[in-house]
Amino acid sequence: ELQLSGLRSSDGMVRICLTADKRYFPNCTNDPDARHLTIAAAHATHLRFDALPVGRYALSVIHDENGNGKLDTRLGVPREGFGFSNNAKALFGPPSFRSASFAVQGSSVIQAVTVRYIF
Repeated sequence: ELQLSGLRSSDGMVRICLTADKRYFPNCTNDPDARHLTIAAAHATHLRFDALPVGRYALSVIHDENGNGKLDTRLGVPREGFGFSNNAKALFGPPSFRSASFAVQGSSVIQAVTVRYIF
């Protein structure tokens, strides 16, 4: 279960990706096994990925406020909200898979992620 907090508005969409492969973290692009969720920001507080196999995963969250399907940046700096599992810190780029990863061992796992904004 993903418990999301810190959204500064209910505008747009929240986009989440979950991967078990560090090569595809944080955006999950081209990961055939990644799981994706997209939900209206107004309803994005508790989300769930069902039936995850045992393993290590990391997730990333984007608050796509303008609904254009991507994280907007200016000079490489995010202009919209973002977050990662374990609330891993993004310093001069996204955190490592290792710092954001968590174990799934068959029982329910709760990840509380606070969305952060730079601007």
